[in-house]
Amino acid sequence: MKNIKAFYPHLLVLVGFILVSLIYFYPVLQGNRIFQSDIVQYTGMAKEQIDFRKETGEEPFWTNSAFGGMPTYQLGAKYPNDVIGMLDDALRFLPRPADYLFLYFLAFYVLLMVLKVDPLKAFFGALAFGLSTYLIIILGVGHNAKAHAIAYMPMVVAGVLLVFQRKYIVGGLLTMVAAALEINANHFQMTYYLLLLVLIIAVYYIVIAVKNKEFKELGKIIGVFAVAGIFALGANATNLMATSEYAKFSTRNNSELTFNPDGSPKTDSNAMSYDYITEYSYGIAESLNLIVPGLFGGSNNENIGVKSETYENFVAQGYPADQVQGLVEHAPAYWGDQPIVAAPAYIGVVVFFLFVMAFFVDKRKIKYLFLAGAIFSLLLSWGKNFSFLTDFFINYVPFYDKFRAVSSIQVLLELCVPALAIVGLYQFFKQDEKAKWNALWKSGAITFGLLVVLFLIKGMFNFSAANDAMYAQAYGDDFIRTLKIDRAALYTSDVLRSMLFIGLTFGVLFLFVKNLMKEATAIIIVGVLMVFDLFMVDKRYVNNNPDQFRSAREVDMPFNPTEADQRILADTTHFRVFEVEGGMSSARTSFFHKSIGGYHAAKPRRMQQLFDYQIAKNNVRVLNMLNVKYVIQSDENGQKLALQNPAANGNAWFVEKVKFVSSANEEMKALDSLDNKNEVVMNERNYVDHLKGTKFNGEFKKDSISSINLVSYKPNQLKYVSNNSKEGFAVFSEMYYENGWKATVDGNEAKIFQVNYVLRGLQIPAGKHTIEFKFEPQVVKTGSTIALISSIGMLLLIGAGVYFERKKKV
Repeated sequence: MKNIKAFYPHLLVLVGFILVSLIYFYPVLQGNRIFQSDIVQYTGMAKEQIDFRKETGEEPFWTNSAFGGMPTYQLGAKYPNDVIGMLDDALRFLPRPADYLFLYFLAFYVLLMVLKVDPLKAFFGALAFGLSTYLIIILGVGHNAKAHAIAYMPMVVAGVLLVFQRKYIVGGLLTMVAAALEINANHFQMTYYLLLLVLIIAVYYIVIAVKNKEFKELGKIIGVFAVAGIFALGANATNLMATSEYAKFSTRNNSELTFNPDGSPKTDSNAMSYDYITEYSYGIAESLNLIVPGLFGGSNNENIGVKSETYENFVAQGYPADQVQGLVEHAPAYWGDQPIVAAPAYIGVVVFFLFVMAFFVDKRKIKYLFLAGAIFSLLLSWGKNFSFLTDFFINYVPFYDKFRAVSSIQVLLELCVPALAIVGLYQFFKQDEKAKWNALWKSGAITFGLLVVLFLIKGMFNFSAANDAMYAQAYGDDFIRTLKIDRAALYTSDVLRSMLFIGLTFGVLFLFVKNLMKEATAIIIVGVLMVFDLFMVDKRYVNNNPDQFRSAREVDMPFNPTEADQRILADTTHFRVFEVEGGMSSARTSFFHKSIGGYHAAKPRRMQQLFDYQIAKNNVRVLNMLNVKYVIQSDENGQKLALQNPAANGNAWFVEKVKFVSSANEEMKALDSLDNKNEVVMNERNYVDHLKGTKFNGEFKKDSISSINLVSYKPNQLKYVSNNSKEGFAVFSEMYYENGWKATVDGNEAKIFQVNYVLRGLQIPAGKHTIEFKFEPQVVKTGSTIALISSIGMLLLIGAGVYFERKKKV
């Protein structure tokens, strides 16, 4: 009974989290859904696999909707035996995106419990973490996997801290389950950043253990983490193994080409260039956005309002008010260092105030861990603006160069600062009156003083942005002149706004110190101020207007077919479509057709290269070999047209000659002039062992009526019938993928060759034959078995852990 009563405050907190999550995204209660730009693209990419799953109940693991064909491993594939995925689904029981907001709150609350904060303060602390502007904006734009991974970060940190505090059973189980959920969220960049924070924590505790010669305890800690890690990884084996396999095929792996599309030599073979990795680097001064949201203009799509200088100036010049209003509602106010910013990474000035106060009231050394984590992530988020550290990590720290948008490592700061802030709030109320006052005035002086400095140095900034010249060309120089005035006004107003919140927080705590306010009242008012501050900034960017929340039908069907699409859809044969405007960066075409374009952070590398080196140079023969039967182009009025390509090679065809080359460079260059209807190019170095001792000399025959036709299509199974009186070599307009695809000729397995840089080739005996391609990835079978064994092991460990913990208490 005593234990049940102790749980009541936590139950109330959980109810509070649910209510706040639903209230913030209340349109979900009306059946509406958030319209997320990235999810729109995902919907296009995943359309074929979702339809196939719905129609057959099977998982295809391959789609032809995008990039000519690719595995669905990073497109929401559903793997067998994903027990952790089921647990995650159970935790995310609220409608999206309220489910992710609830997860933010829940996981951070667990961390604060481990840090021994009482439920009331932890409740407000969890809200402050979850409402941090960056965490809200990534929900607004649809970075769901990132939000998902960030949400579980605090829970992993909580488990790690417990283990280092010698609470092996509870800490080990929490670490195991939280790490499994973290990996299952499937955003490896965020998980990688989390590991860096865990490494900081581990180094700290290991140094202490070694210093105290606690080697036996250190061995236990390592053992607990090893067991937790093995089972967490094992439960996610399928996704990890499939992703690892696909990564070698994607743009995240090093290039095998040593020349650029313009013919010049490549200076390195890295998968991603330094400029690409560091394109989104936080400006050093821009980091002050953390405590003043509008310091650098907010976003590239800022609503500066009808009271802005820009609005009044344009209306005074006679422009229609409704047109000017549209302009100022989406003004490019941001003038920081990054190319595009959807919202500032504002953590809350009240949170920052309490963070500073923690250093005066918390005597535990653990505060330095959170400080180290915050500073470490801030320095790395500066990217090319702090190249000394960033270059070291890119050049020497494993896997760091596999991720771009280095500014996003600031999520560690957004975890560490509020955690320490709430610890500071908790410890403040435990101090004597003198210590309280000492901490209060010093924290106030530091934070308020910083804001005063920002106010005074305003004149040092010119409020110019890198893209101003482009906007000046579109709207005139006067637009930039007034926009700079509005940027300066936003700077000033938000500095004053932050001062106000600091002043109010200081005032409340001052009244408490002077015994003019009760503790509970002071905690609630400070908590409300902290949350209200963040809530109001979040609503500037993610609110409940019709642009952001739409009907379920609109979200499920985000694209409307054009006349061009409808014309193409009337053609029931199998072919591919290339939409010139979308190129390799839009999934709109993928929603309706089998496209050679698409949208993905890790595109198939060779397809991207084929686009850069051939298609971008208008090599129509390459479109022919990809079976591009229709090209969508816009006319001078913007009307989309479906242009039929009569020269498309079709689904498969026989050739008479295989041209051997000995490198990827030669293979790509051969495509410049290859007669791909009659010839293929093959890198013989890939098949030295296979061709050794055979009669495969590259010369083949086809009779005048030879044919090879696709007679059955599924994303993961293709059946052809061929007829040729001679032994021949057939080319299939399907993407070559080394693992998973099996080909049979009349039921006998046949070797699949990679030809024409991206396609499949098959040697076919003379006569009439049935040819089948099936995608049956071994990585899924093996991974699923490991996942099942690991999940059973986890359940047994949890059961044993509960048993021993109860036994200890008896």
